[in-house]
Amino acid sequence: MTTPQDAIRARRKLTNKLIAAHDAARLRPFLASDMNLISGEGGLLIGADAVLQAFAAQFNDPSFVTYVRTTRIVMLDAEGVRAAEAGDWVATWKDAGSSGTYLAVWKKSVGQWVIESETFVTLT
Repeated sequence: MTTPQDAIRARRKLTNKLIAAHDAARLRPFLASDMNLISGEGGLLIGADAVLQAFAAQFNDPSFVTYVRTTRIVMLDAEGVRAAEAGDWVATWKDAGSSGTYLAVWKKSVGQWVIESETFVTLT
Protein backbone atom coordinates (compact mmCIF):
# COMPACT_ATOMS: atom_id res chain seq x y z
CA MET A 1 0.00 0.00 0.00
CA THR A 2 1.24 3.49 -0.90
CA THR A 3 1.85 5.79 2.06
CA PRO A 4 0.52 9.37 1.94
CA GLN A 5 4.12 10.60 1.87
CA ASP A 6 4.91 8.44 -1.17
CA ALA A 7 1.69 9.55 -2.89
CA ILE A 8 2.57 13.22 -2.40
CA ARG A 9 6.14 12.65 -3.63
CA ALA A 10 4.76 10.89 -6.72
CA ARG A 11 2.29 13.69 -7.40
CA ARG A 12 5.10 16.24 -7.09
CA LYS A 13 7.15 14.31 -9.65
CA LEU A 14 4.14 14.31 -11.99
CA THR A 15 3.75 18.09 -11.66
CA ASN A 16 7.44 18.46 -12.53
CA LYS A 17 6.86 16.42 -15.71
CA LEU A 18 3.82 18.48 -16.69
CA ILE A 19 5.71 21.73 -16.12
CA ALA A 20 8.63 20.43 -18.23
CA ALA A 21 6.08 19.58 -20.96
CA HIS A 22 4.61 23.12 -20.66
CA ASP A 23 1.14 21.65 -20.12
CA ALA A 24 -0.68 24.06 -17.77
CA ALA A 25 -4.15 22.56 -18.26
CA ARG A 26 -3.07 19.14 -17.00
CA LEU A 27 -1.86 20.68 -13.72
CA ARG A 28 -5.44 21.48 -12.65
CA PRO A 29 -6.15 18.11 -10.92
CA PHE A 30 -3.18 18.73 -8.63
CA LEU A 31 -4.49 22.08 -7.36
CA ALA A 32 -7.30 22.86 -4.92
CA SER A 33 -9.63 25.37 -6.59
CA ASP A 34 -9.12 27.83 -3.72
CA MET A 35 -5.34 27.40 -3.45
CA ASN A 36 -2.92 30.25 -2.82
CA LEU A 37 0.63 30.59 -4.11
CA ILE A 38 3.29 33.02 -2.97
CA SER A 39 5.97 33.30 -5.64
CA GLY A 40 9.68 33.45 -4.98
CA GLU A 41 9.61 37.24 -5.19
CA GLY A 42 6.61 37.54 -2.84
CA GLY A 43 3.73 37.92 -5.30
CA LEU A 44 0.41 36.35 -4.32
CA LEU A 45 -1.75 34.27 -6.66
CA ILE A 46 -5.23 33.42 -5.36
CA GLY A 47 -7.08 30.44 -6.80
CA ALA A 48 -6.15 27.64 -9.16
CA ASP A 49 -7.25 29.66 -12.19
CA ALA A 50 -4.73 32.41 -11.39
CA VAL A 51 -1.95 29.87 -10.84
CA LEU A 52 -2.74 28.10 -14.13
CA GLN A 53 -2.84 31.43 -16.00
CA ALA A 54 0.59 32.29 -14.60
CA PHE A 55 1.97 28.92 -15.72
CA ALA A 56 0.44 29.35 -19.20
CA ALA A 57 2.03 32.80 -19.52
CA GLN A 58 5.44 31.44 -18.55
CA PHE A 59 5.04 28.50 -20.92
CA ASN A 60 4.43 31.01 -23.74
CA ASP A 61 7.76 32.70 -22.97
CA PRO A 62 10.24 31.18 -25.47
CA SER A 63 13.10 31.51 -22.96
CA PHE A 64 11.33 29.55 -20.19
CA VAL A 65 12.55 25.95 -19.79
CA THR A 66 11.12 24.47 -16.57
CA TYR A 67 10.71 24.44 -12.81
CA VAL A 68 11.83 21.42 -10.80
CA ARG A 69 10.71 20.99 -7.22
CA THR A 70 12.61 18.40 -5.20
CA THR A 71 10.92 17.14 -2.05
CA ARG A 72 13.07 16.90 1.08
CA ILE A 73 10.37 15.93 3.61
CA VAL A 74 6.63 15.28 3.86
CA MET A 75 4.94 15.48 7.27
CA LEU A 76 1.33 14.44 7.97
CA ASP A 77 -1.18 15.85 10.41
CA ALA A 78 -2.67 13.57 13.09
CA GLU A 79 -5.77 12.76 11.00
CA GLY A 80 -3.79 12.01 7.85
CA VAL A 81 -5.75 14.49 5.71
CA ARG A 82 -3.25 17.38 5.48
CA ALA A 83 0.45 17.35 4.86
CA ALA A 84 3.37 19.75 4.72
CA GLU A 85 5.96 19.19 2.00
CA ALA A 86 9.27 21.05 2.17
CA GLY A 87 11.92 21.05 -0.48
CA ASP A 88 14.10 22.89 -2.95
CA TRP A 89 13.20 24.34 -6.34
CA VAL A 90 15.15 25.36 -9.44
CA ALA A 91 13.82 27.53 -12.26
CA THR A 92 15.52 27.38 -15.64
CA TRP A 93 15.33 29.80 -18.53
CA LYS A 94 17.52 29.59 -21.63
CA ASP A 95 19.56 32.57 -20.47
CA ALA A 96 19.23 32.46 -16.66
CA GLY A 97 18.00 30.59 -13.64
CA SER A 98 17.07 30.90 -10.01
CA SER A 99 16.53 28.59 -7.09
CA GLY A 100 15.37 28.45 -3.52
CA THR A 101 13.24 26.58 -1.03
CA TYR A 102 9.50 25.93 -0.78
CA LEU A 103 6.76 24.75 1.50
CA ALA A 104 3.58 23.21 0.11
CA VAL A 105 0.44 22.30 2.01
CA TRP A 106 -1.45 19.32 0.60
CA LYS A 107 -4.93 18.16 1.53
CA LYS A 108 -6.78 14.96 0.77
CA SER A 109 -9.77 15.71 -1.46
CA VAL A 110 -11.98 13.07 -3.05
CA GLY A 111 -9.32 10.42 -2.56
CA GLN A 112 -6.46 12.46 -4.07
CA TRP A 113 -3.83 14.77 -2.62
CA VAL A 114 -4.14 18.33 -3.94
CA ILE A 115 -2.08 21.44 -3.26
CA GLU A 116 -3.81 23.86 -0.89
CA SER A 117 -1.00 26.41 -0.76
CA GLU A 118 2.61 26.90 -1.80
CA THR A 119 5.22 29.39 -0.69
CA PHE A 120 8.44 29.77 -2.66
CA VAL A 121 11.50 31.71 -1.49
CA THR A 122 14.11 32.75 -4.03
CA LEU A 123 17.62 32.36 -2.60
CA THR A 124 19.77 32.58 -5.78
